[in-house]
Amino acid sequence: MDLVSLDDERRLTFLGFLTFLDPPKAGVDRVIADLATAGIGLRMITGDNRLAAAQVAAAVGIDPGRLPTGAAIDRLDDRQLVFAAQEARVFAEVDPLHKERVIQALRSSGAVVGYLGDGINDAGALHLADVGISVDTAVDVAKSAAAIVLLDKDLGVLLEGVRLGRQTFANTLKYVFTTVSANFGNTLSMAAASAFLPFLPLLPRQILLLNFLSDLPSTTIAGDRVDPEQVAHPRRWDMRYVRDFMVVFGLLSSGFDLLTFAVLLQVFHAGAPLFRTAWFVGSALTELAVLFVLRTQRRAYRSRPSRWLLGTSLLVAGLTVVLPFVSPLSDWLGLVPLPAEVMATLLLITTLYVVAAEVTKGRFFRAIHESPGPQAPTELPEALRQSRRLERLAHEHGRPRPSAPQPR
Repeated sequence: MDLVSLDDERRLTFLGFLTFLDPPKAGVDRVIADLATAGIGLRMITGDNRLAAAQVAAAVGIDPGRLPTGAAIDRLDDRQLVFAAQEARVFAEVDPLHKERVIQALRSSGAVVGYLGDGINDAGALHLADVGISVDTAVDVAKSAAAIVLLDKDLGVLLEGVRLGRQTFANTLKYVFTTVSANFGNTLSMAAASAFLPFLPLLPRQILLLNFLSDLPSTTIAGDRVDPEQVAHPRRWDMRYVRDFMVVFGLLSSGFDLLTFAVLLQVFHAGAPLFRTAWFVGSALTELAVLFVLRTQRRAYRSRPSRWLLGTSLLVAGLTVVLPFVSPLSDWLGLVPLPAEVMATLLLITTLYVVAAEVTKGRFFRAIHESPGPQAPTELPEALRQSRRLERLAHEHGRPRPSAPQPR
């Protein structure tokens, strides 16, 4: 076998340069735009040359802006880097420690950070991020460090996962809100009724059946439709929000329960069987009706529920109304047939309750939306502004860039 020597490079004819191009995946710019619309900020962190990084970023619709490099990151302290990470969209010529500093800076600003990487140098950042994401073709170290491993190298998969996650979160809140407010209200009503009634407001078997019937439609909330505005932006779990909702709507529910008690006792002079039956039916109807109000921040008629939720609610409502007339089951449960005027009164109270809940809901969510939340810092520290001025002047005059002064 002949070896290649310098003689082989003589008398050659230049035909041109051979270049290699790795174009971005088709449609990635559209996915990035959709991520931005969904309130997800995208940062590109790479060890590649800053010129190559800027070219790739521009090709996929990311404005590189004043692209910080690893050397620039070294000149910033942690507080300055928080502000720089909020502004910059592309970081280039960085090493693994720089990646970790950028991730930590973004987290310090209040952001929930997901990091997508597939190399050995990404392991530290994958561990540090709130959600480490890798792909099945990544090195083993990256896959081990990641919390999620994608089988398809496509940002669209992440976007769809975010949407499904937000839908799940929104439906979970629906269940929590309706359940805690109903339970809180029923507890208060039961305690109030027990204080002045000479008999139990409801028998134990009636309470168990009422809970079972009212929970049947709630099991379909997991597949309920979600309003677009509920998944347009990220949301966080807030126990104060849940507590306030429980108290406001629980007290509203108890208020209408007390109204029902007063009507049954003062108008219809109900004894124990009639009182228990009327409250059993009224409680079920109000819980079912108010579910369609509390499942959305819109007006109830402007938000379409799922067919399963609507179907099970109508089925349970019909069963509840018919149950007192079904013997011998009604006898065992302690229920008696309701007179027409009592049934009409319960329907009227249910209607008034739905209207009151709708009005209260509007005021509640307006107060929530108008309350000031934590604001992100809007001004850069003086040290960082001075550093940028010095860098710009040094670049214009071709002089070496001086070090940025550190805050005292």
